[in-house]
Amino acid sequence: MRLRLAVLASLLIALLAVTVPGVAGAAPHRNRGLTINVTPNRIIAGEGVLIYGQLEGTDVAGQTIRLYHRISPHRAYTLVGVTTTNQQGFYEFTRAEGVVLTNRSWYVRGPEHTHSRTMHVWVQALVSLGADDTSPNTLHRVVFTGHVFPDHRFERVLLQQRTTGDDWHTLKSGFTGGDSNYRIVYRFRFAGVRDVRVIFGGDRRNIRGYSDPVTITVQQTERPYFTINSASPVITFGKGQSTTISGTLYKPKSTTPDANVPVTLMARAAGAPKFQALETTTTGTDGSYSFTQAPASNTLYFVRVTLTPGRRSALLFEGVRQNVTAVPSTTSSSVGQPVTFTGTVTPGNGAGQVVYLQRLGNDGDWHTVAVGFTNAASAYSIQWTLGDTGTDQFRTRVLSDHTNLGGASPSMSITVAPAGSSGSLPPAS
Repeated sequence: MRLRLAVLASLLIALLAVTVPGVAGAAPHRNRGLTINVTPNRIIAGEGVLIYGQLEGTDVAGQTIRLYHRISPHRAYTLVGVTTTNQQGFYEFTRAEGVVLTNRSWYVRGPEHTHSRTMHVWVQALVSLGADDTSPNTLHRVVFTGHVFPDHRFERVLLQQRTTGDDWHTLKSGFTGGDSNYRIVYRFRFAGVRDVRVIFGGDRRNIRGYSDPVTITVQQTERPYFTINSASPVITFGKGQSTTISGTLYKPKSTTPDANVPVTLMARAAGAPKFQALETTTTGTDGSYSFTQAPASNTLYFVRVTLTPGRRSALLFEGVRQNVTAVPSTTSSSVGQPVTFTGTVTPGNGAGQVVYLQRLGNDGDWHTVAVGFTNAASAYSIQWTLGDTGTDQFRTRVLSDHTNLGGASPSMSITVAPAGSSGSLPPAS
């Protein structure tokens, strides 16, 4: 009796699974009379995608096509859309911005038991990053905060520092809280420039995501009797910008200004073997001094008393950003059509410098969507395909090298219209 009841229960469950509308079982592995493609197939969370294909055979016009999806980590497929084919048997579904937030799998079914293969889209989590101080002194704490989207509560995130190229070294780890926010405190021991980012390693819902890097220029701790500061700690190459380096000289071990004392500005540009004297001035009645500088590369400065070299300020780091240009091949594209972004990086490093194409996410932060490299003339070209209509913001970004700080191009607006025809899209299979 128990065996018969168990068999009956199993049959009822199977029947229920068949008759419940909108639920499908395992996804098909190959195409049977119905092609499918998804563009793009790797996106940042919230980016729109286009799903399209074609019904093969005869009598293909006006046929009903049903779209099924599976949201990781769930196993069941659910009916999420219905459309009809055009005269050529072509169909399409648009998943608008803000809909696809986690990894997805899709397939479609048509008439006469036709079905497509299964397509997957990998969705990168959005990670934001901010620092409470981007020009700290050595051993002073810097608080890094941000958010992981969509919500990933109580999961590990890593604070990383770039070493060379696109290689990164983990400095410290932390965890998101119940609101998916994180907070990591770190102290830098040595002066210099650091590119840091926070990375979320990924899980079943989202693939690895990382923040837009933040540049931290670590300054040597000030000497109390001989101060030095920069009015603009970071300037941009080729923009005609300058900075004022100033400070105050006090009498030894006192707070009394040391007036009418000749002081000399010393400098060592990135790559230079030693410091050189640039110019000399005299302190004012309040012990103050100032110099105007417009370096072409990252430069270390200090000021010393000209006649008694034993008295000198701490080292001051002045950063010079690279100038990045970017031009899109078009500002009015259509869904499924690639846009090519070209530009230059100056002062250039020649071939092999990493260039990031970034898109402004729904969280208001920039996120990398593609990577390219400069050629021997420090020029680059990066292509990207858009999957939804609307207006999107892009920019290109480079990180610091041994000579200059990283920089970013001005933002670019790309307006995306619906696909003109099935022939204008990459082929489906």
